[in-house]
Amino acid sequence: MDSLNRELMFNMYRKMYLIRKFEQKAIQLYWEGINRGALHTYIGEEAVAVGVCSALEKGDYVSSTHRGHGHCLAMNGDPRIMLAELLGKENGYCKGRGGSMHIADLDLGVLGANGIVGGGIPIAVGAALALDYKNTKKVVACFFGDGATSTGAFHEALNLASVWKLPIIFICENNLYAISTCVVNAVALEDLAHRADAYGMKNKVVDGNDVLQVYEEARKAREMVLTGEGPVFLECKTYRTEGHWVADPQIYRQRTEIEEWKKKCPIAYLKKNLIHLDPSYEKELYAIEQKVDEEIKQAESFAKNSPEPDPKDVLHYVLV
Repeated sequence: MDSLNRELMFNMYRKMYLIRKFEQKAIQLYWEGINRGALHTYIGEEAVAVGVCSALEKGDYVSSTHRGHGHCLAMNGDPRIMLAELLGKENGYCKGRGGSMHIADLDLGVLGANGIVGGGIPIAVGAALALDYKNTKKVVACFFGDGATSTGAFHEALNLASVWKLPIIFICENNLYAISTCVVNAVALEDLAHRADAYGMKNKVVDGNDVLQVYEEARKAREMVLTGEGPVFLECKTYRTEGHWVADPQIYRQRTEIEEWKKKCPIAYLKKNLIHLDPSYEKELYAIEQKVDEEIKQAESFAKNSPEPDPKDVLHYVLV
């Protein structure tokens, strides 16, 4: 915690709490029937996105996944515009055309969420190549799940990134399940980080529910890739406490397993640690929660009252 300060830790707590509340609101709106399309929430994994993105600097980029709300919010995405996108409104990040799995904002450094498993990995490598070519001294943080490590694009991208020593941090969000397939039934390795060994890539296993540890390892990784030593692979072991998607019956895992992981909630863990550092922090954290709760209320109002896209513009932004 030597490199951490009070302001940074409080900001990480705010972002994790914001992601949790945003996702809970998105679930509510889904069941109200106004959240359009599928919904894959980030609940339980907040420490990974916030820890990594807190270590990035302006000009850095991230590539996301189908479970990408947390990444966008961790990169300072606006919850009002995000929620409007989920509701298919004109004021959304993609003017209501993309929905949950395609939120992007290049101004924030968000290259985009991706509905294809592992689909964002080669995009991230391409972005890292561009940054390297321009000698920008910036990096790309590439997020993907455990299931993506079994795709061909994953292995091709890691090999190329390592050969060319590109400025990219690969972040595997190992939440134990690729839809309904447990990682132990799909990969003959205890730690997925060792898949990077095949490409001569430095790698490390991280407690994905400890935002401070994620931050520290991401910060070190960023410094390392900028020295020209090549990419770094971080495996963040975590858990999604909701289903693969909002209507997932979750018959593939035991309720007791879910409840045990809920006890490891990354938000509660950071809050406990901060209060342990200074009991007076409890009131300040409560104030943060109150502000976020109000922010989510305003986001809901903004999204619901945003205009629907005009049908005559249906072919706008479509390449033909």
